[in-house]
Amino acid sequence: MKVKNPILRGFHPDPSIIRVGDDYYIATSTFEWWPGIRISHSRDLVNWETLTYVLQEEELLDLKGVGASQGIWAPCLTYDKGTYYVVFTIVRSFYCNMYDTQNFLVTAEDIRGPWSRPVALNNFGFDPSLFHDDDGKKYMVSVVTDHRIPKKYAGRIILQEYDADQKKMTGPAKEIYAGDRIFLEGPHILKRNGWYYLFSADTGTGELHGQTIQRARDIWGPYEMFRSDFMHRTSDSEAYSILTTRHHPDHPIQKTGHASLVETQSGEVYAVHLCGRPLEKRNPSDRARFPGVRRYTLGRETAIQKMRWTEDDWLVLDNGTNLPDAELEICGPAPCAFAAKPERDDFDSAVLDVEYQSLRVPMTEYHMSLTERPGWLRLYGREGLSSKFHQSLIARRWTEFAFTAGTCMEFEPEVFKQMAGLICMYDTDNYLYLHCSHDEELGKCVSILRAENKQYSYPAGYIPVECGKRLYFRVEVDHDRLQFYYAVGTDAEYTKIGEVFDCSYLSDEACDEGWFTGAMTGLCCQDLTGFGKYADFDHFEYSVRRTSDHS
Repeated sequence: MKVKNPILRGFHPDPSIIRVGDDYYIATSTFEWWPGIRISHSRDLVNWETLTYVLQEEELLDLKGVGASQGIWAPCLTYDKGTYYVVFTIVRSFYCNMYDTQNFLVTAEDIRGPWSRPVALNNFGFDPSLFHDDDGKKYMVSVVTDHRIPKKYAGRIILQEYDADQKKMTGPAKEIYAGDRIFLEGPHILKRNGWYYLFSADTGTGELHGQTIQRARDIWGPYEMFRSDFMHRTSDSEAYSILTTRHHPDHPIQKTGHASLVETQSGEVYAVHLCGRPLEKRNPSDRARFPGVRRYTLGRETAIQKMRWTEDDWLVLDNGTNLPDAELEICGPAPCAFAAKPERDDFDSAVLDVEYQSLRVPMTEYHMSLTERPGWLRLYGREGLSSKFHQSLIARRWTEFAFTAGTCMEFEPEVFKQMAGLICMYDTDNYLYLHCSHDEELGKCVSILRAENKQYSYPAGYIPVECGKRLYFRVEVDHDRLQFYYAVGTDAEYTKIGEVFDCSYLSDEACDEGWFTGAMTGLCCQDLTGFGKYADFDHFEYSVRRTSDHS
């Protein structure tokens, strides 16, 4: 079967893959979005479905107050003797010299749960990975950064044993890699033919990203990095990467690295890895942060590559280079496609569809109801769009550069502090929000709120609309261009509202705080009076469209 990368499209970073019998599972990072740790499922490595989330109960995960792109980083999913294990980091302080990184472990006998209460591990950095050795011992490896000035290390990798019976880390935490110039992260340990392999991402998560492999006869090292003539390097601070696009800016998938390995039933080896699809639009050249770099509205995604072991026991891409394939043939598993989901969700279920996520907290009865008015989603207005505590908001990923999203809403605001509508957003500081509110002179009205790195505007002004009638909102996105539409009443035609916006700033690298997630679109409701004025939504629709040549 032929597959076109990426296999998990839009905001699916830091993949960790396993096979259990005939089933493949990938865990990906969710950061500040709730529930925590997304699990995707496949039986053929080509067709994938969103299956579940690991952390779905508030007592298992508290993200209130975490910053954009903080929260859950780089979960590692493993399986051993009938038990699923997930280790993960909750990042509570970032964009500072001292990171607060708490590492936890949860287990389950079924991938759908229930999952155990989190076990606190060590706080040595982030990107933890659990390794199950064939002698029964378990080890956790993670990345430690250096907050001192000047730094002594570009980065270190720490290994410590985990006692599964006592459910705690045990013995000393030892350094197995210390790079003065080459920074490694996202480490995994695997074992083959008597070798222990340290499989790590290198050189950040931007367009210089790559993947390296090292090996040692002892799990504690010393580890030797694989080097080969096909690994072009331009400086001593550049890693020896078995996978990278850093020297190929025209390749359709960029940022390749942070990989995880799986073996099929027939012995074929594949790596899933982080990647991104860039727009042509770039940051301004005089921007303080990431000047001149390309923008990625779809965020970091998950791709797949065929791998092979060499005669001298090193791992390489099957294509003979370190440049990933944009398309490839998957061998082995029989095709197993999943039924396509309808583009329109009519909110007929008593629970939200698995594609939706909320910000930092679950959507409890305090925030929403699917039963108060059957066939409608009721959102109770809570805190504002900048809140990192209690927003009433559900959203799903942008999966392609061109799509249409829309909704039908009933909402009768009484003051300007009550709002509800359709949003496209990256984080709490960056969004485009078509909404209904109330104005003292105009009464009920529609408007657009634009936020870019805490710079706010209402570029369409305020347009009065008739009370007591349903509102229809729609957005059309084509690469870096976005156009909103609205209609009043069941039979009314859509009218454009506002300009054609440049939406490329809803992107990795374009936001001042977060840059690890991806753009989302969804529904929300705010009531800054504290009285919880609600909005009812009849449906939410998301449909991918054919793209123009513009990018």
